[in-house]
Amino acid sequence: MKQQLEQDIYWMQRALELAKQGQAQGEVPVGAVLIQEDTELAAEYNTPISHNDPTCHAEMNVIRKAATRLQNYRLLDTTLYVTLEPCCMCAGAIIQARIKRVVFGAFDLKAGASGSVINILSMPQLNHHPEIVGGILKESCGSLLTEFFKKKRLKRIERCCD
Repeated sequence: MKQQLEQDIYWMQRALELAKQGQAQGEVPVGAVLIQEDTELAAEYNTPISHNDPTCHAEMNVIRKAATRLQNYRLLDTTLYVTLEPCCMCAGAIIQARIKRVVFGAFDLKAGASGSVINILSMPQLNHHPEIVGGILKESCGSLLTEFFKKKRLKRIERCCD
């Protein structure tokens, strides 16, 4: 149990690094890492703004990259680490890819689909149910997002008042 928690913290820190890279590029700071047997298969951050593509969430980018790397659309026996609770779109992709375990940092009380608003990943009607672990480094993950949006709002207010 302790060893698993240490591993979860390690990989979530890696996802946080990626989120900060995305933030430096003007993206909403969400990072994701997909591992298999303690080996990193793919690591990405959000890119919907730079790609003009609403599907370019960190999770989707990681799933695409890992599937290409493995030459398989099934990502069996993998763990996804993401700094923000997956949304409906990403939860659906996680199920389709058959990801075994999902570990996220901050809970998304407006759009979370892994327990906060709804829980697609645990719907009994669906044919795959990954293990879900939420709240790993939630303060660090959450504060990164909170600060990002606070700065964005301030810039918007400054533009309006000039």
